[in-house]
Amino acid sequence: MSNKSTLPTVAYFSMEYAIDVSMRTYAGGLGILAGDYLKGAKDYNYPLIGIGIKWKQGYTDQFVDKDNKVYDSYKNYDYNHLKDTKVKVKVKIYDQDVTCKVWLLEKFNTAPLYLLDTDLPENDNRWITANLYGGFEDSRLAQEIVLGIGGIKTLRALNIKVDIYHFNEGHALFAGFELIREKMETGLSFNEAVKKSREEIVFTTHTPIIEGNESHSIMRMLSIGANNGFTIEELASLGGVPFNMTVGALRLSKISNAVAQLHKETANDMWKNIKNRSNIIGITNAIHIKTWVDPDMIKAAEDFNKTELWNNHIKNKKKLMAFVKERTGIQLKEDSLLIGFSRRAAPYKRSNLIFKNSNIIDPLLNEGKIQIVFSGKAHPLDDTGKHIIEELVSFSKKYPNSVVFLQNYDMEIGRILTQGSDVWLNNPRRPLEASGTSGMKAAMNGVLNLSILDGWWPEACKDGINGWQFGDGMESDDTEFIDKHDSDALYEVLTHKVIPTFYSDRDKWISMMKESILSTKDYFSVKRMLEEYYSKMYEK
Repeated sequence: MSNKSTLPTVAYFSMEYAIDVSMRTYAGGLGILAGDYLKGAKDYNYPLIGIGIKWKQGYTDQFVDKDNKVYDSYKNYDYNHLKDTKVKVKVKIYDQDVTCKVWLLEKFNTAPLYLLDTDLPENDNRWITANLYGGFEDSRLAQEIVLGIGGIKTLRALNIKVDIYHFNEGHALFAGFELIREKMETGLSFNEAVKKSREEIVFTTHTPIIEGNESHSIMRMLSIGANNGFTIEELASLGGVPFNMTVGALRLSKISNAVAQLHKETANDMWKNIKNRSNIIGITNAIHIKTWVDPDMIKAAEDFNKTELWNNHIKNKKKLMAFVKERTGIQLKEDSLLIGFSRRAAPYKRSNLIFKNSNIIDPLLNEGKIQIVFSGKAHPLDDTGKHIIEELVSFSKKYPNSVVFLQNYDMEIGRILTQGSDVWLNNPRRPLEASGTSGMKAAMNGVLNLSILDGWWPEACKDGINGWQFGDGMESDDTEFIDKHDSDALYEVLTHKVIPTFYSDRDKWISMMKESILSTKDYFSVKRMLEEYYSKMYEK
C-alpha cells in the first residue's frame, strides 16, 4: 500500500448512507455498507469523500396494524447536524432547472459526506429528495440525476479534485454521464470521452438477481433528461435496450467488484454475455467494528476469559430481552436459546423457512426450547415483501411466548439483535445472497452463525468450531425442492448440534463464541476492505 499522502482521492457515490439511527438516510444493507465505509475512511485517514442525498422523509417507517396489515408512514426529519456549504448546483429535469442545495455532514465521525437537497422554495420539483426509493420510475430517475449529475457538479463547485469516482450500485451511473459530457465539451467525441472517463470510474455491484438490477425505457430517459444530451444510439451502446443501469456501469468502469468471493462467481456468470464490460473481481464486504461490536466481547475473547465472555454475552442478551419487552410486551427467557433473524423482506431470503415443518418446529417453540426474534422491512411498493412480514407477525401470534417480530427495523434494532442473540440464522436460496454483513456483526459479538453457505459465510465458516453451516451448498431453480432440502438440513443441525450444545455443553459453546470473534474480527473489519479497494481498484 502506498503512503497515505500519495493515495488517489476518491468520490464515493451512494443513494443511501447509514451513519446514525437519527439520520434516516438509509434503507438497509447498501446504506449500512456505505456508512461503515465512510467511518472507516475517517478512522484510517483515507482520502475519500461521500456524495449522497438529503432525504427529507428518509425511507419508510413501517408498522403492522391490529389486523396484521403492513403500512408505511412518513414524516419530515430534522437534520440539525448538517452544515450549509452555501453551494447550490443546478440539474435539468423535464428540461427545467432544478436547484440542489449542498449540505455537509459534520456531526458524526465520518469522512466528509455531501448531501444534495431539492426541497427548496425556488423548485417546482421539491419532491425529488422527499423519500429514499419512493415513487415510481420518473421519481427514481430524477433522484439518480440529482445524485450523479448533481454530485459531479457539486465536486466542481467545491473545487474538490478527484482521481477516482466509485459508484456504489448502478444508481450513481449518471455521474459517469456527466464526466463524459464534460469531456465532450472539450472537443472529444462520445467514444473518446467514454474511453477517457472509464479510466477514472470503478463500480460495485450488489444484486445477484437480474430483476433487482434497475432498467429503464430509453424514451423515458430522454423525456426526463437522464440522457444528459446523449443520443438514443449512444445510450444503447452503454446500457442496451431497455437501458440497464448495471450494464451501463459495468461498461463505464475500468474495474468492478462483487461483494464476496462467491458473489464474484455469481456476478461474472450473470453478466457473462455483456460485451465490453469491466472485469468483476471479489472484495468481500466488512463492518465498522466500533459501530456494531461490543468491545468487551472482543477483549474477553482475546484474553479467553470464559467467565467474562459468557457474562458479557448475557448482559447483551438481557438488553435485547428488555428491548423486546419494551417494544412488544413479550418477556423472553434468559436461559432459552434465542435465535436472531433480521433481513429485508424478500422471497429469496426465506424468512419463514424455519417454520416449514410444523411437526418439528411446534414442540421446540411451544416448550420454549428455542425463541426467535425477527425484524426487517419490505420496500413500500413490494406487496410480496409485506405479505412475508404479515406471515411473520402471524407466527408471533401463534407462538406468543417464543416468536417476536420487531417492527420498523433500523440501526438500533440491528445493533441490539446482533449483540444479544445466541444464534444468528441466515437461510437465503444460494447463491442469491451477495454478502450479508449482519452475520459478521453477530460473529464478532460472539453470536454463533447458523447459515447456508452463501454470501460471506463460505469464507468464514469453520463448521462446529466458529458456527455452523447447514446444507451442502446445493443450488436449484426448483424452489420447492431446494426449500425442502435446505429446511431438512436446518432442522438436522438445529436439533442435533445447536440445541444440544447450548443446553448440554456450555464449555464448547463458549469456546465457539471465542473462535467466532477471533476468526472474524480482523478480516471482516472495514480496515481490510479499505486496503483492498485502494490496492485493487483505486490505485493506477
